[in-house]
Amino acid sequence: MTFCPSEFFASTLERSAFTPDRVEVYKSTTNADGAPVDLRMHLFFPAGQVPGTPVPGIVFFFGGGWLRGTPEQFYPHCRYLAERGMVAASAEYRTENEHGTPPEACVADGITALTWMHAQSKALGITSDQLLAGGGSAGGHVAAATALLSGFREAEEEGPYHPKALILFNPVLDNSPAGYGHDRVPEPWESFSPLHNVGSAAPPTIIFLGDQDALIPVSTCESFRDLIAETGVLSRLHVYPGQTHGFFNWGSRPMFIETVTAMDAFLTELGYLPPQ
Repeated sequence: MTFCPSEFFASTLERSAFTPDRVEVYKSTTNADGAPVDLRMHLFFPAGQVPGTPVPGIVFFFGGGWLRGTPEQFYPHCRYLAERGMVAASAEYRTENEHGTPPEACVADGITALTWMHAQSKALGITSDQLLAGGGSAGGHVAAATALLSGFREAEEEGPYHPKALILFNPVLDNSPAGYGHDRVPEPWESFSPLHNVGSAAPPTIIFLGDQDALIPVSTCESFRDLIAETGVLSRLHVYPGQTHGFFNWGSRPMFIETVTAMDAFLTELGYLPPQ
């Protein structure tokens, strides 16, 4: 059947209308002050998924500068992809404002989230070698970090699992002195910067960016795209004229639908979604 994003979202006006099918704790850890905290995975499943027939999965990470944010940001993306046949999830992770933790804790939680989803793939109905990652802004950094960075997982945990593709919305990719958040990331900053860690294991990647983004230069995403392409895998960059940071979110409905449509085409091209 033809599945049109604009038609699917036409009757839904509020982001809160998208409710997860299940919420599960994927990590029990602590705040900066040692207080216990449970991090949850907000899960969306395909309607009528046949038991014993696994499908691809994806985990999204919200934006907010490693300071703040909510999994609800990616609820519409998750519901859409679930309707298209994937198990989709939006993960909680620790942030500075809520938990007092630094950016490296965000990455550690992201690695745990992907590794947990992979370990639970059979129970969740996910094809174990078809798990992807996505995110926006600092959440885009977390997603990219799960694929490219090493050394940030929790010492006692297994893994990490590296995603098979990346869906990145105005992502933080450069943590150099000329990039984003340089004074807040761990030293050496090169170990934390996805742009400086693209290697042969980089997965297929699509990036969405507005050319008026005051935080993420187009040139940074162009460099990231080209570095991944040099490894021989598919790498795409969609630049939208006149758009600023966060242009892809649910509240900017026309651009939200346009980017979801391009995301759908990319995942279909890679074979993670059925053809329209």
